[in-house]
Amino acid sequence: MSEPGSAWRETPLIFERSRAGRRAGRPPRPDLPVPKLPDSLRRSRPPRLPELAEPEIVRHFTALADRTFGVDTGFYPLGSCTMKHNPRVNERLAALPGFRDLHPHADDEDAQGALELMWHLQGILAEVAGLPAVTLQPAAGSQGELTGLMLMRAYFADRGEERDTIVTADTAHGTNPASVTMAGYNLERVETDARGNLDLDDLRGKVNERTAGLMLTNPSTLGLFDEGIEEVARIFHDAGALLYYDGANLNAVVGISRPGDMGFDIVHYNLHKTFSQPHGGGGPGGGPVAVRETIEPFLPAPVIVRDGDAFRLDHDRPQSIGRVRGFAGPFGVFVRAYAYMRAYGPELREMSEVAVLNANYLLSRLRDVYELPYDRHCMHEFVLSARTLKREHGVTALDVAKRLMDYGIHPPTVYFPLVVPEALMIEPTETEPKERLDDFVDAMRAIAREAAESPEVLKEAPHGRPVRRLDEVRAAKQPVLRYLFDEHPALVT
Repeated sequence: MSEPGSAWRETPLIFERSRAGRRAGRPPRPDLPVPKLPDSLRRSRPPRLPELAEPEIVRHFTALADRTFGVDTGFYPLGSCTMKHNPRVNERLAALPGFRDLHPHADDEDAQGALELMWHLQGILAEVAGLPAVTLQPAAGSQGELTGLMLMRAYFADRGEERDTIVTADTAHGTNPASVTMAGYNLERVETDARGNLDLDDLRGKVNERTAGLMLTNPSTLGLFDEGIEEVARIFHDAGALLYYDGANLNAVVGISRPGDMGFDIVHYNLHKTFSQPHGGGGPGGGPVAVRETIEPFLPAPVIVRDGDAFRLDHDRPQSIGRVRGFAGPFGVFVRAYAYMRAYGPELREMSEVAVLNANYLLSRLRDVYELPYDRHCMHEFVLSARTLKREHGVTALDVAKRLMDYGIHPPTVYFPLVVPEALMIEPTETEPKERLDDFVDAMRAIAREAAESPEVLKEAPHGRPVRRLDEVRAAKQPVLRYLFDEHPALVT
């Protein structure tokens, strides 16, 4: 146990708190017949579960929550993830009984409110993208990517064309090449030029009759809007290929520019990033996809349609790629996103404008103490480099990130995109006030001074968190993924 008065005491696992025979409650035992299970499915002994009284359970999870850093506890500038404040009114709306208790197998006539909400949500998303048709089914951006690539495949198969290659940028999110591989395509990577745009000369040499399409984030993971996007679209469309827009960075351009107007044919959104959802740790998320008219017949079925004053799920879609998810999609996410959009109304553009303003404010105040790989105005995020600190003082981007935790600030994304050595990828979002941005600037500047004056402080950071610097190599080599009670392993020290 930690010394008395320490900020955080050691928190044992809930299994280690367990004492045989203790109970927090008992499940109801309804007077119903017990179905007979096949012997092959019966347990030979009851499962070993932790046994605790209710106060101990509450204390355990409260202690864990106290040790957790999130967007509700402080500044969370996690580049490329848009970790913004989630208005609590959205949670109240998602918990309304008519939404919360709706059964996914309900008939269309018994789910008119939900279907109407989803239909209107599709319409707003279509307008944001500048494309006419939307599916809400994909459960996350990564599944949206895979859905987009499946739509490409269906589109070209319908045209009798054999295309087997997808082009991605060297700054692409890691899910892009993973999705390309899962969809059965070959991957072709294009370089970034000195301005942070796609290298057009490199691109022209890699697009041909075998190219199915491009996967691109614009603005990119460098936080830069591609200055040659119209020429990029021309190169692919002249070759008969399609353009796919990774919507991870859509928070920079809503109401300002539309992917469809840039020339993109398929767009995915991250509802849990751009339109505020509590996310991280695996969910929840939403990855709707918008497409041009020529691709609309292939959208996942069923499609939400309006007949007069009624709404229904249209299953009669003979060219559809089929379902990509059970039911109509993550409905609670739809309610929150729709509420967020309606709260902004016609001023949704202001969300992106303030996000871009905040990012450029931070960039202007940090560019003299950290290296700026691309000397341009950024969009909603930007990338600095700690390579000067590493060269002169032996301090890495990881050290900077760990030290930020002592200042009460969640670390930004580090070492991504890969084209920038010692990268620090910073996204303030639109929800942070100037005072919080100034706190971050003060911390980053103080860390740069510490790197020169006492680098060992950074190398051993964090100092004031419940968990100090982790041994990531050991964690990778000796993962403990489940508790084995009497057989629980003693880790080698």
